[in-house]
Amino acid sequence: MLPQEIIRRKRDGQQLSEAEIQEFIAGVTAGEITEGQVAAFCMATLLKGMDMAERVALTSAMARSGTVMDWKDLNLPGPILDKHSTGGVGDKVSLMLAPIVAALGGFVPMLSGRGLGHTGGTLDKMDSIPGYVSQPDTALFRKTVQETGCAIIGATPDLAPADRIIYAIRDVTATVESLDLITASILSKKLAAGLDGLVMDVKFGTGAFMQKDEDAEALAKSIVGVANGAGLPTVGLLTDMNQVLGRTAGNAVEVREAIQYLRGEQVDPRLHEVTASLTGELLILGKLATDIRDARQKIATVLENGKAAEKFAQMVAALGGPADLIDNPDKYLAAAPVVRDFRPQTPGRVSAVNTRAIGIGIVEMGGGRAKPSDTVNHAVGLSNIAAVGEEVGPGARPLATIHAKDEDSWQKMAETLKRAVMISDRRAAQEDIIRLRVAA
Repeated sequence: MLPQEIIRRKRDGQQLSEAEIQEFIAGVTAGEITEGQVAAFCMATLLKGMDMAERVALTSAMARSGTVMDWKDLNLPGPILDKHSTGGVGDKVSLMLAPIVAALGGFVPMLSGRGLGHTGGTLDKMDSIPGYVSQPDTALFRKTVQETGCAIIGATPDLAPADRIIYAIRDVTATVESLDLITASILSKKLAAGLDGLVMDVKFGTGAFMQKDEDAEALAKSIVGVANGAGLPTVGLLTDMNQVLGRTAGNAVEVREAIQYLRGEQVDPRLHEVTASLTGELLILGKLATDIRDARQKIATVLENGKAAEKFAQMVAALGGPADLIDNPDKYLAAAPVVRDFRPQTPGRVSAVNTRAIGIGIVEMGGGRAKPSDTVNHAVGLSNIAAVGEEVGPGARPLATIHAKDEDSWQKMAETLKRAVMISDRRAAQEDIIRLRVAA
């Protein structure tokens, strides 16, 4: 069928067949369909929507538009598992989850992305480790997964290339918000990775792309429905991003916090709850635990005996990083020239946080990219961030420790924190960080 006929059918609100969707995506990948036609298809999809069968067909077609990884020839003695987050400020869960799962017999080929907008990127965090090859060739990627159980890397260009083409056009045609296209974009790369199970961390709140929990719930249900419909067992959790996750936000500072977590030092309770909940779901999907209680016990065991930290160290060394990073993080991770606490002048308790504003502030410090060609300063960011409900100010703990490239940058971040964090004399109600579990 002519591509314009497929576009017309969707424009008119008709259901597209699997064959029509496959034909259109094949044309996108081959360069036979113009950017204008892709843009028109995306806008028609945004306005008219797709049903579940169409979403499954679209996601599957995009996944098969390039290389689909197959791990069977390695005869791995455990399931292939992964986790994906919709993005948040201070979200370093992947750095702990992958080695924990590996320590418990799973294999985690984690394909991660760079920072997007106000949210940090796992790949940028890993790039703050000197020598670490975050985009290895396929042979090294497979070898690392086989030998250490996990590898956190960037997606290779041959995985779901149709998504890369379509996303670039969505970004400039006001069609990023399409639930159908978001679902296909996220899952196409995961289906191409050859997984046996996936857990989705769908965030809501001031620091999330989906700020309303009902929007996040709709996305979680779409992703879980499509993934399971395409043959990938998946569970989704809605997690709160109304404050920074953990005590750090940046790149090197987040790697330090992840290492402290794996070593059992300064474990933030909210960060642990998200990490353990997502990891637990993944262990159950992979039949590495019988239920969530069993999973939690196993997670605690490999954290306490150091096996999870050992897996992280092995992964870093296998991908070119320092073999002793776990033991000597400050020897290798970049430190900012200006590191100083910030306290508000008026004492009180943290009652609300504009997390997005903090994320944007870190980008403005150089910890992210204002445009794709920008170089990231891995040293800048925040540590020792006060959580909602904690008392801050003179005579109390700081609101945060600012890691800046110079004094002017430190002052700008201090002003951002003044505007972004609400301080009051009343104790804020504590919300559950895990809002909802979504399963097939």
